[in-house]
Amino acid sequence: MKAMILAAGLGTRLKPWTNHHPKALAVVNGKSLLQRNIEYLKQFGISEVIVNVHHFPDQIIDAININKGWGSKIFISDETNEVLETGGGLLKAAGFFTEKEPFVLINVDILTNLDLRILFNYHKQNSPLATLATTNRETSRYFIFNRDNNLCGWRNIKTGDEKTGLKPLVGDEVQKAFSGVHVINSQIFSLINQKGKFSMVEVYLGLMEQHRIKSFDHSSTLFIDVGKPESILKAEEVFF
Repeated sequence: MKAMILAAGLGTRLKPWTNHHPKALAVVNGKSLLQRNIEYLKQFGISEVIVNVHHFPDQIIDAININKGWGSKIFISDETNEVLETGGGLLKAAGFFTEKEPFVLINVDILTNLDLRILFNYHKQNSPLATLATTNRETSRYFIFNRDNNLCGWRNIKTGDEKTGLKPLVGDEVQKAFSGVHVINSQIFSLINQKGKFSMVEVYLGLMEQHRIKSFDHSSTLFIDVGKPESILKAEEVFF
């Protein structure tokens, strides 16, 4: 199995660090977020990883080269000219995923001890197009799933914005906070209609009527969105 780490974002929430560095190299107890996620994936036998870069890309590439990929084989997807968001970034890297087996997509600025083997098994047993790791934590943006754990919408509770694709919400759905970890079937590349800059949210909402996108709840595990300076301090209390 292969994986992609999304590391091209500007990291505006992590200012002032990101005024001079990419968020991927923000340090938690002596290890960068990038290193931690590469080592996290390797725990589960995933040692071929592609990383997209945009903001201070040379710093990320240098860190990978100096540290010899922290023991993994790391490839670079160059988005220097334009950051393509999560969906566009994945599509640009499609050539990396030549096998027909599922792959992992993960945000560089999250830390978790979710056991990927359990997530893989859930995905294999249910055979959806994609499985999204979720929790019950409070946030401003939620994916909406029905009673069968299938995706049926998305909403932003701060702005009131709601996207339901072709399927209206019927009242018995559950909103879940997305953890930035996906297991995705390679079939998805033949189904993506968007081009250029777009998000995986758009992709999933556009495909959910014809293809199952499932939730995997891991609320009992550690999870931190390391998006703000105060989150670094919180992460250092639990990730050593």
